[in-house]
Amino acid sequence: MATGGGIDDYPHEIDEQLTSFNSSVDAVKTVLDKLTLMPRNELSEKLDPLDQAKLDLMSAYTLNSLFWMYLVTKGVNPREHGIKQELERIRTYMSRVTEITEKKKAARLDKGAASRFLRNALYDPEVKASRRNAASKPATETASDSAHAKRQKRS
Repeated sequence: MATGGGIDDYPHEIDEQLTSFNSSVDAVKTVLDKLTLMPRNELSEKLDPLDQAKLDLMSAYTLNSLFWMYLVTKGVNPREHGIKQELERIRTYMSRVTEITEKKKAARLDKGAASRFLRNALYDPEVKASRRNAASKPATETASDSAHAKRQKRS
């Protein structure tokens, strides 16, 4: 390496990795710029509680991840630092929020619809007709109908 401080003072083997890192930093910067355009309290007022939790967890995870990278650049092993436990704690909360979101999206049982499906799937026309006849005719009509039916049989 030359001691001129120029742009070519790094090994060319890591050129692709540095380019990828630079594009990742640019992407993080654009996202953070979008988040910082609106004041935090105004942003949280517009969100429902679940989205507020997601935003807070994303912000905390992002900051802690950036601190992890800072420790790596300073030569400190982040696995032996307290940041590892903090990232694990945030991950557990993120999984809890994911579970809540999935429960919210899960299908709910409509008991009325389920009973109609079962009733119609187990449809028996004879039982249906006998129930309908028993419910629609009062006792006096059934007696007169049976007398009328006997008269028809005789003739």
